[in-house]
Amino acid sequence: MGWLGLAAGVAGAAGAQPLVLEPSLTLQERLPPTVQGKTPTVVEGARIHGRTDERTVVEGGAVLRRHDVTLRAERLEHTTADDTAVASGGVRVNRQGDVYEGDRLQLKLDTFEGRFDNVRFQFLRTGGQGEASRVDFLDEHRAVAHDVKYSTCERPPGGRWAPAWAVTADQVQFDQTTDTGVALGGRLEFQGVPILAAPWISFPLSDARKSGVLPPTLNLDSQSGFETTVPYYFNLAPNRDATLYPTLMTKRGLDLGGEYRYLARTYAGQLRGAWMGNDRLRDRDRWAYALQHQHALPELDWLPGAGLRLNLNRVSDDDYWRDFPRTSVITNLAQRLLANEVALSGGSGPWSYSLLAQRWQTLGAASTLVPANAEQIVAPYDRLPSLALRYQPGALTLAGLDGWRLQAELDVTRFATRRTPTVWDGVSAGDQRTDLDGTRALGVLRLSRRWEAPGWYIEPRLQWHARQYRFEQPLGDGRQQVSVALPTASVDAGLIFERDTRLFDRAVVQTLEPRVVLSTTPYRDQRLLPVYDSAAYDFNLATIFSSNPYGGHDRIADLQAITYGVTSRLYAPDSGAELATVGLAQRLRLRDQRVTLPNEGAAAEGRSDILIGATVNWTPQWSFGGTWQYNVARRTSVRTLLSARYLPGPYRVLSVAYRNNETTAAPSRQLDIGWQWPLAALWGERDLTPVPGRALGPQQWYGVGRLNYSLTDRRIVDLVAGFEYDAGCWIGRVVVERLQQSRTSANQRILFQLEFSGFSRLGSNPLQTLRTQIPRYQYLREDVNPPSRFQRYE
Repeated sequence: MGWLGLAAGVAGAAGAQPLVLEPSLTLQERLPPTVQGKTPTVVEGARIHGRTDERTVVEGGAVLRRHDVTLRAERLEHTTADDTAVASGGVRVNRQGDVYEGDRLQLKLDTFEGRFDNVRFQFLRTGGQGEASRVDFLDEHRAVAHDVKYSTCERPPGGRWAPAWAVTADQVQFDQTTDTGVALGGRLEFQGVPILAAPWISFPLSDARKSGVLPPTLNLDSQSGFETTVPYYFNLAPNRDATLYPTLMTKRGLDLGGEYRYLARTYAGQLRGAWMGNDRLRDRDRWAYALQHQHALPELDWLPGAGLRLNLNRVSDDDYWRDFPRTSVITNLAQRLLANEVALSGGSGPWSYSLLAQRWQTLGAASTLVPANAEQIVAPYDRLPSLALRYQPGALTLAGLDGWRLQAELDVTRFATRRTPTVWDGVSAGDQRTDLDGTRALGVLRLSRRWEAPGWYIEPRLQWHARQYRFEQPLGDGRQQVSVALPTASVDAGLIFERDTRLFDRAVVQTLEPRVVLSTTPYRDQRLLPVYDSAAYDFNLATIFSSNPYGGHDRIADLQAITYGVTSRLYAPDSGAELATVGLAQRLRLRDQRVTLPNEGAAAEGRSDILIGATVNWTPQWSFGGTWQYNVARRTSVRTLLSARYLPGPYRVLSVAYRNNETTAAPSRQLDIGWQWPLAALWGERDLTPVPGRALGPQQWYGVGRLNYSLTDRRIVDLVAGFEYDAGCWIGRVVVERLQQSRTSANQRILFQLEFSGFSRLGSNPLQTLRTQIPRYQYLREDVNPPSRFQRYE
């Protein structure tokens, strides 16, 4: 009868506003506002007496239900005139999954105003719970609790509740419209020890954004000393926010950092900056800023698909990367190359265009192409500006060219540098590089066609590469203008064989894929030209089949070669998953390659090193890989990469890599190990079942880290290592971090953090370091679907 009354009340009150079904990932209900206050009230109990429409008294297992509220007590009295319920004896209120239990309750059901004495409460969305001497309900969204203890630690089934951490306060104001709590006379206690106290503390009741002070972070740095950051967050609008990061460094001073983020229909971006007046260690002001902005420009009809991109990064001095390797507002500071670029790009159909202005700030830049010491680096050329136009239609339908594909590219770029100009005459011994500002006009035309059928393919390619230079001063032979035009022809062909077989009692499909590429490019003397954007490709199984061993446009090698190789794969016939791959390739030069990069010797006619690569993913838990570069003349491997990864389950990963490189001027051998592992698994415990959103459950220790060790120098290059402890309602982390900055100096930090689940974090912030440094690292708390009130339906 209660359900019939509810349905009739809803239908009658809705009137012209029928209920509308809405898709949802969770079980929720949404009644129109006009209906919520008119839903019927249903009561039940062992004895009911009173007067209709005036006063109702229920005794013995009394229950009152109205829409989203269930009230239980030994005795319940309801007055109709003011819609007030008075309950006593084991009172329990369940409102949308939030549960309150206590001795006596007086509550106005229509406005949810009232008072609850000696209360225990549980919040559904955050898992938070607590107790208070009294709770005053101001309305259905706001309440004030007195003499409060609040935590997300679970309450034992019986006995005294003594959470590992808790916020205790004289008074706490809960506001679920803003998902915030405000504690007056608040203290944060951990294991019974106060670690933070304030007359006024604001804390979140969910993960929704809100303005206010964020938890402080603490670092211990070998260079800057003890660092303390107290951030303040500004929730300016749904699409804009800002954060201030004042950081006190005991050895340096006060660093004022900040971030502003914005998002709109046609643009988005973020601005970060930092200022430190009078760094005591350097005796000067330090600053940095970074701006990233993307802007769609649909109103520019004459530029179809136009978009603007800004990427600006700058710091005050060359030592900034060394002094602030990870606390800087610029995320890629360790590379020491800071891009400052403005780009306008777009396109329509087969056409695309771009206009770029790019300038680099190089930290520790050398004044010439030859660094004066090992710590100096050479800055790339600035592009001031660069204009590019590209045309890439589909397959051509012209007579005689049906099925051929065309690509065309035009580019005009002015290259500039602040280095001392260098000119090589082509004869003098020593450095053979030219370093001059100039303008390069470039045109590239490519034509290709692919014929294929099951078991084979063949693809011929033709390229015409033309460029013209205009220099601001003469080259070594007196020319200020140079033109170079080169054709390149190549044919790429391959076969694919398959067979069904069995390996280790497993049905697999094995392939055999031989491949050959023939390419030819005539010789053009390019020795005296500057190298604006060319560099040698890494020699691997992908680039060995390229017609030009150099990327960029300033060196087109006179390569006349046959490149051949073979690949064999094993894959599962049912899923198509690749289980193993092995391949090898070699290049045969039919004549000497005379066009090289500066200071490179000519590549002699004959066979190159042999490249071998293999991967094995026979089971989901194990993964192996390796590449070898084998020098036939020396009969030894000159470059080796071996890697293995063991991933038996969630929160368990071990990766190992060995790198040996003898092809560079300074040979290196390195060992790289990364891990995240529950210590219980090391002690023989096997029953480690993941808990949704909570890793492997409470009371678990994890070891985490990554070690990069130089076998050549016999020293640690980089190190991140530490422990995580998941207690259930809190997580502790201690991580030691070491970053090598030069052969004689390193930066070291100790990161420690206490994370109170569903509340806040105190200490350092090692999570970003763990995520970026440890392959396949998993955070111990993952987002899960928000709970529904029907999980606690009564």
